[in-house]
Amino acid sequence: MITLSSDFGTPYPAAMKGVLCQHSDARLVDVAHDFPRQDVRATAFWLREVLPYFPPAVHLVVVDPGVGTDRAAIAVRAGNHALVGPDNGVLLPVARELGDPDGVEMFEIEHEDADSSTFHGRDVFAPAAARIHERGVDSLEELPDIGPTDEFEDLRFPESEVGESQATGELLVVDDFGNAITNVPGDFLADADEIEVSVGEAGNGGLAPVEPSYAHVESDQRLVTVGSHGNVELAVNRGRGDDAFGVSVGDEIRLEIEK
Repeated sequence: MITLSSDFGTPYPAAMKGVLCQHSDARLVDVAHDFPRQDVRATAFWLREVLPYFPPAVHLVVVDPGVGTDRAAIAVRAGNHALVGPDNGVLLPVARELGDPDGVEMFEIEHEDADSSTFHGRDVFAPAAARIHERGVDSLEELPDIGPTDEFEDLRFPESEVGESQATGELLVVDDFGNAITNVPGDFLADADEIEVSVGEAGNGGLAPVEPSYAHVESDQRLVTVGSHGNVELAVNRGRGDDAFGVSVGDEIRLEIEK
């Protein structure tokens, strides 16, 4: 199969699918086309959480604020998977999950003859994804206009600082439910009943119970929990955690276990 991910909304993904259908008999699977617009880091986070659940596939990813510049177009071989997209770091976190975390194989896609400078999803990445699908992931070295490279943009998520009863991290993303997902590992909450949350310089946030799921508190009540991604998140049962805790993506988050 070939999966498709972008921040395009509609109708642009249909053009990429048209190209893929012309040049491939692959099963096409949409991951999402409503990733935050031009937000490379948020997209990279969600791809890392979603794509490892797929069987071997070619993954076409287009969140590309640098389209039309001198940024490269790349393909990444990660285990039995291949990823195709812009060289802005968006592919690297999930590639490390799919393949060897200490060394992914990178290839540059030549694209000087692209039909446009504003829609590389259609004119560069989709044709490349179709060629890789048809020839196989192991054939990347043999494909025309694709060659190995050791120059690429990396993207790594910031690490939190975790002590026995305190942790300092960052708010990485907010999902559509309003769950505010930090980079603090969930095992920090292992022995906690309540957490004092401080946000940014203002230090707002307040005290909240630690619970295993949203429904363990009443509707509209705040909680701190471990999400499916394994990180600490700030949430509200049937409400928005980002609003209730007063947090935004990029905020510094300080957590202290109340004893």
